[in-house]
Amino acid sequence: MAHELAALSAELSSVTARAGQSVVAVHARPRFSSSGVLWAPGVVVTAEHTVRREEDITVTLPDGSAAAASLAGSDAGTDIAVLKVESKGPALVISGEPSPGDLALTVGRSQDSGVNATMGIVSAVSGSWRTWRGGRLDRYIRLDLTLYPGSSGGLVVNTEGEVIGIATSALSRIAGLAIPAATIQRVLDEILSSGHVARGYLGLGLQPVELPNHQKGLIVLSVGENGPAAKAGFLLGDILVSLDGSGVSDTDDIQRILEARAIGQSVEAVAVRGGEPRKIAVTIGERPRGN
Repeated sequence: MAHELAALSAELSSVTARAGQSVVAVHARPRFSSSGVLWAPGVVVTAEHTVRREEDITVTLPDGSAAAASLAGSDAGTDIAVLKVESKGPALVISGEPSPGDLALTVGRSQDSGVNATMGIVSAVSGSWRTWRGGRLDRYIRLDLTLYPGSSGGLVVNTEGEVIGIATSALSRIAGLAIPAATIQRVLDEILSSGHVARGYLGLGLQPVELPNHQKGLIVLSVGENGPAAKAGFLLGDILVSLDGSGVSDTDDIQRILEARAIGQSVEAVAVRGGEPRKIAVTIGERPRGN
């Protein structure tokens, strides 16, 4: 037993050291640094909620040196920020599908203590998941491990050193999560291409409601001035029952449909007004940033 524990300890230490070669400390907020990952040559990804300024950002690289970084863009919905820096780390190996019970390490870095690690397990895994900030993660990966103030943005790896994602404490009130590698790559590509992640919107304030025939829909409580819905002719009190041919009973249904359609595309909505269904063509707009 002692030999097995010693072997496990040595393996975890080795995995932490290897992962640490891709991890930087990010100095972009008062008091505490956070962690970030050299995801691609010249590119660091970190947790968006830890980036509190857009200028005077520096990172502590794996060799201990400091480097200036610039903010390429961020997405609050998925808690991902992308920094440009003159450095690169070793190629990352992305893990297969993590499973509940798998051992996991979060590897971070601070300017003072260097590489740091916490260990626990993947406590839950499920399908595509929408965060309370409105973004979509390709997988919900809940972690049962300690996340310290500087851990967010750190690399989450399995015992083989394969990348599960990056750690965040901001997307769940009950536990830390791993932002999946697939989500990071998708958001990273869009930020490097356009500087931000574009999300479609209709400009409606909606609340679930049940019609007398027990059909479910969304009643319009507000119509954004000059928004797509206002231009299409939506009115307060309309009850939206379908969008682009799909029934809607929750605001998540709206987001799911909009994500599958391009900004600028026209879709057909069906709304009940005065007890009668009415078809309304609405052009998907780009959600104003900051909303």
